[in-house]
Amino acid sequence: MPGFLITYVRAVEAFNHRVGRIMMYMIFALMAVLLWGAVSRAWFSPQIWTDEMGQFLLMGYFMLGGAYSLQLGSAVRMDLLYSRWSDRTRAVVDAITILTLLVYLGVLLWGGIESTQYALEYGERRRGIWQPYMAPIKIIMCIGILMMLLQCTAFLIRDIAKLRGREI
Repeated sequence: MPGFLITYVRAVEAFNHRVGRIMMYMIFALMAVLLWGAVSRAWFSPQIWTDEMGQFLLMGYFMLGGAYSLQLGSAVRMDLLYSRWSDRTRAVVDAITILTLLVYLGVLLWGGIESTQYALEYGERRRGIWQPYMAPIKIIMCIGILMMLLQCTAFLIRDIAKLRGREI
């Protein structure tokens, strides 16, 4: 494999690993917001922002941690046949499924970018009492999808290298 592809795979995986490790701690921010919402309902006046902020934090946690989850192999895989296949067969099947995932993520990113442009252009707000702006969470969503796209291309490069008899 050309050196720039190996560098690309290593850079993407290092970046996604770092972001994923940081996002692991987002769960504590989510817990703090939800705990504050519960405490404020019980002892103070209810806060209108805690439920929606919790939803936004969960979305960021999920989207920005998605590439790291893929990297760790935490995605669901049907292991009924997969474990019995040779490494070469696994690489072929993985390459095919990654290509379909790349198409899906590409369409998802395209829709996300259009939705983000709309939110920025018209100042879209979420319906409800608090009415936060939607653009920040949509931007985070697009970044997370892009990170998953990059991770999937790194997987595809790894699978092609494996098919050629070289490991990255």
